[in-house]
Amino acid sequence: MKIRKAVIPAAGFGTRVLPATKAMPKEMFPIVDKPTIQYIVEEAVAAGLDQILIITNRGKGIMEDHFDFSPELESSLEKSGKNDFLKQVRDIANLADITFIRQKEMKGLGHAILRARAFVGDEPFAILFGDGVIDSEEKPAIKQLIDAYGEYGEGVLGVKKVPESEIHKYGSLKVEALHDNVFKCTDMVEKPQTPEEVLSLYSITDRVVLPASIFDILERTKPGAGGEIQLTDAMREIAVTKGMTAVEMTGKRFDMGNKFGVLQANIEMGLKHPETKAQLKEYIKNLAETL
Repeated sequence: MKIRKAVIPAAGFGTRVLPATKAMPKEMFPIVDKPTIQYIVEEAVAAGLDQILIITNRGKGIMEDHFDFSPELESSLEKSGKNDFLKQVRDIANLADITFIRQKEMKGLGHAILRARAFVGDEPFAILFGDGVIDSEEKPAIKQLIDAYGEYGEGVLGVKKVPESEIHKYGSLKVEALHDNVFKCTDMVEKPQTPEEVLSLYSITDRVVLPASIFDILERTKPGAGGEIQLTDAMREIAVTKGMTAVEMTGKRFDMGNKFGVLQANIEMGLKHPETKAQLKEYIKNLAETL
């Protein structure tokens, strides 16, 4: 079955980047000249996902405004002859069929995904986490997962290796190499707290493709780590009973919910942007001489 729908959970508080997120969602942090959430939506669209649901909460209406038409701004740009900017603004509103829904209670990622049930229906769907930007020149990260969907199991996990000292912050997967960058996943644990709980240093990273059966599992999933309904706990049932595919994605990941990740994204993407790369490169060279 063709995968057409994407779900982007973007309801978190962004506590790791306070105080900036007190009034502005981390998903709206700019990377050079575009907000984080736009990079993620553009990735979904490039992968052929033309129906997108963004899950938000209170205080994040600015995201809806960003993807809406702006008659006053467009009129001003048109009158002043700034046609390039006018096209950019209008293209944002025409990217895809984007729907918004709120997670009214903060009960975890699994609870947020459950809010997407009516939107998804009985189709397989993609999940792109709202604070993870993956810059991949070869193929959009989520398209790498879509291409592998159903190859060996009932869903696909985008994975990366993380340092042993940080695995307790993430989920740990039990994986078996199949070929190239593809693995079979048969177990997982959310935020292992002891060395014995660590299954491997492979962890889920920002992208997942799941069958609609995940919703029935989430309905009966009890609160886990942090007292929240964890998506990992629900996916574990699929991994243990039917198996899942894990794909070590190609591309550079930027964690926009992390202070260093925000800086890293702006520097590295700024070195690629045609309007900033030359000036930024020269600036970094001069700055390096003073360090």
